[in-house]
Amino acid sequence: MIRTSPIARTGTLKQGKPIARKTPMARGTGFKPAVAGAGLLRVAAVQLARKPMKKSRAKSTPARRAARGRDCTLMLLGVCNRDPATTVLCHSNRLADGKGMGLKAPDSAACFGCSDCHDVLDGRRPLPGWITRQQLEDAFDHAMVITQEQLKLEGIAA
Repeated sequence: MIRTSPIARTGTLKQGKPIARKTPMARGTGFKPAVAGAGLLRVAAVQLARKPMKKSRAKSTPARRAARGRDCTLMLLGVCNRDPATTVLCHSNRLADGKGMGLKAPDSAACFGCSDCHDVLDGRRPLPGWITRQQLEDAFDHAMVITQEQLKLEGIAA
């Protein structure tokens, strides 16, 4: 014979009837009283054991500083805002160029790009429908050659 609980049979417990334990609770198995301040001591010990977070920010290099006020060399059709005030040095996203997990490609694998072109290149904005990924890579390679030549003429890049 299969036993069913009152909840399974009727769907609810009868009102006013307490839930009875089959076996009595053993002594000393209840909740233990909290020690005053134990939580605070534990938190303080954990904070002392941890090293402080490393604060890192983008390092300003001569090539990155040279990008300010320049024209965008990436100039993606229908994307570029052609505003020299928003131009930055856009680094390559390819592993072959030195990019990796937590690593940025070197400045020798970068081009000048406005904020809108940079967003599309880094994937923060969707790629327009009329540009394929290969065309974007080709445009980046062309812009990189132009940018590196400009930086060599100024004596910034080697």
